[in-house]
Amino acid sequence: MRRLIQGGTIVNEGRSFIGSLIIEDDCIIEIIENNETPRGEFDEIVNATGCFVLPGVIDDHVHFREPGLTEKADIESESRAAAYGGVTSYFEMPNTNPQTTTLEALQDKWERAKRSSHVNYSFFIGATNTNQTLFPQLDIHTIPGIKLFMGASTGNMLVDRREALEMTFRTAAELNLPVMTHCEDSGIINENMKVAKEQFGDDPDITHHWGIRSAEACWASSLLAVELARKYKTQLHIAHISTAKELSLANQPEDEGRITLEAVIAHIAFSNEDYLRKKALIKCNPSVKTIADRDAIRQALTDGRITVIGTDHAPHLWSQKQGGCSKAASGMPMVQFSLVTMLELVDKGVLTIEQMVNLMSHAPARLFRIDKRGFLRKGYKADITIVAPDQPWTVNEDCIQSKCKWSPMMGHTYQWRVLHTFCNGNHLLNKEEFDNTIHGERITFRNDN
Repeated sequence: MRRLIQGGTIVNEGRSFIGSLIIEDDCIIEIIENNETPRGEFDEIVNATGCFVLPGVIDDHVHFREPGLTEKADIESESRAAAYGGVTSYFEMPNTNPQTTTLEALQDKWERAKRSSHVNYSFFIGATNTNQTLFPQLDIHTIPGIKLFMGASTGNMLVDRREALEMTFRTAAELNLPVMTHCEDSGIINENMKVAKEQFGDDPDITHHWGIRSAEACWASSLLAVELARKYKTQLHIAHISTAKELSLANQPEDEGRITLEAVIAHIAFSNEDYLRKKALIKCNPSVKTIADRDAIRQALTDGRITVIGTDHAPHLWSQKQGGCSKAASGMPMVQFSLVTMLELVDKGVLTIEQMVNLMSHAPARLFRIDKRGFLRKGYKADITIVAPDQPWTVNEDCIQSKCKWSPMMGHTYQWRVLHTFCNGNHLLNKEEFDNTIHGERITFRNDN
């Protein structure tokens, strides 16, 4: 198949220019910088005039719930939501049932994704208090890294033994594998919850969530992760930074670029004031915190302290999101809405579209050493998203692709629309039409520095 994407504004590697892309089978074979019509015969021509042509988004942080929790979500439904949102690759987390903490569980996920993932996939192996000896058996070209929960969250994969933490960081450094951490101090959180229940009852109102899962809990755990990473010279990627204070951990000269921070849509888009209208729909771990924290994270998107934007996409049933700090489940489905949410912030001047593309496509590819994805380059895989401004649409249950059929963005009107998504050269999303054929591939990783 030869396809032509013609006349759009191509955004790639810090530049925006009018041009065309030629795709042959699964790869980009030509990038043309002008308004001229490329010569040759094409099986499909996509007119991208007035649109922006971007490398497909790489989401480094999703929970697709399969296996074991498929009443909430599964690989097919959530990868379809990803495609509708312009996301062409994802890394899925290990807190499923069974947990992805053995080679057998990892292999099972590969097989499931091969059968049902619409977009490209990889899976983190999870650390436990006892499984560090299996890490040397991993094929490091097939996984992005090791996920380490340094705080209890959904799925309760808490690693709290000092010996296990030390061995995880040491072994990861020896294997040249990144460690991605969920950093919250469970002791601090448990004490905060005890005090809150004494004051407000067994299920404190959701407006207390950010005080219970506090900034102090995040800082204490993140500081420990950095201490261990510095000790063993481990590549550390701290997930879902939610506080202004944690931003100081980035870009320290002694770390030589080994410590990076991820921001997710929840902490970029919302603040604690939004609990009053969104209630538990924005309950997540770590919690959404103050406006000052949100604004500091937004600023860090443009100065190099935040390396990657992910979603922490985490669906639950609607019934599981009812209640307060104790009863409501933590997590929200955002993979379908991450790109258009960030494009809104581009319109508001928070960051440029070039900076957004770097954070959502280029930087994940560089950080995790993804082979031939994340950029619009000759010879690279044709993972491409085409978005259009000034095409308003409102989020409702009918348009939500996630299996749970809700989103904290319900009722919100976006001005940007994802019109086309290409994965490995295949035209998955063509405006409102979707190709249900499975086109996702297993992502491969280089082992370079």
